[in-house]
Amino acid sequence: MPITIKDVAKKAGVSPSTVSRVLSNHPRISKETARKVKTIMEELGYHQNVMARSLVSNKTYTLGMVLPRPAEELFQNHFFAENIRGITTQASRNGYDLLMTAGHSEAEELTAVTRLVKGRRVDGIILLQSRRNDPIIAFLRNEGFPFVLIGHSEEEILCVDNDNVQAAFDATQHLIAQGHERIGFVSGPPHLTVSIDRLEGYRKAMNGHWLPMQPEWIVEGEFLQESGYRAMSYLMNLPERPTALVVIDDIVTFGILRGLNELGYRVPDDLSLVSFNNIALAELSSPPLSSVDIGIYQLGYMASQQLIRAIQDDHPLPLRTIVPHRLIVRESSLNLKRNWS
Repeated sequence: MPITIKDVAKKAGVSPSTVSRVLSNHPRISKETARKVKTIMEELGYHQNVMARSLVSNKTYTLGMVLPRPAEELFQNHFFAENIRGITTQASRNGYDLLMTAGHSEAEELTAVTRLVKGRRVDGIILLQSRRNDPIIAFLRNEGFPFVLIGHSEEEILCVDNDNVQAAFDATQHLIAQGHERIGFVSGPPHLTVSIDRLEGYRKAMNGHWLPMQPEWIVEGEFLQESGYRAMSYLMNLPERPTALVVIDDIVTFGILRGLNELGYRVPDDLSLVSFNNIALAELSSPPLSSVDIGIYQLGYMASQQLIRAIQDDHPLPLRTIVPHRLIVRESSLNLKRNWS
């Protein structure tokens, strides 16, 4: 016969209601009691009946997650893998599963989210990208359905973000301190708020030093290596090209490095680079890449945590949680010739 809550309660010397509270991570249950009950669950081989739990609580204990498009970004960009790892870790610790959905277009994404919400298949939604005038946000707000956005929004919604304006300002300021005056910016899609905010930070730093910003030095693209490769080909063929670049993402920067290597240019002697995300490969690239560490794992972890709190509690939460950033300086942005002199 299957092990029941009553069996666990009897061996632990607690009531069945206490075991139920442990299973739901109730805040009033002490850590000692929770640890004791969970140990006995493992000893007895108890597995919770998810269907029964959902019927009693009217909850699915599942979080929905809207994947970015184009789909290539998800599989080629380490940001999303690390972000999802943070989401999954926090969700699992609180007894929640994840259900992922995606679409090839804005309309398909909205249809998929509508299906999850109207069908009560999830208790909350995590949005991995912040876009201007996002119809999914408008729909979720209208439904009064719990959701959290990873990114910046001007609306009064729950979101977890970095100060991307300040982060890009710091990256640009670093290049200026290395003696650069002709600094370009390789951006992401213009409808994403992360692209908008980082471009603003770049412009603030340049304007603060009265440095020129040629329109042709600002290039838009996707968060893919190919975008960096194309941007490099364009920028290095300009009559007056920049001597340094702030790049929206490490993966994009790898495309720039590949193109520069093919043409025989050297980093940082011919072009200095500062990027964002500080993924593991940034330190292993040639040369090692200066990058702004934005706490990718922490963004996902905090987003999952805030959404679960919104689902479980009636207490008001701070609408905006800021994960700190830090610039990791490596060889790609150092003025080596000046440092040796």
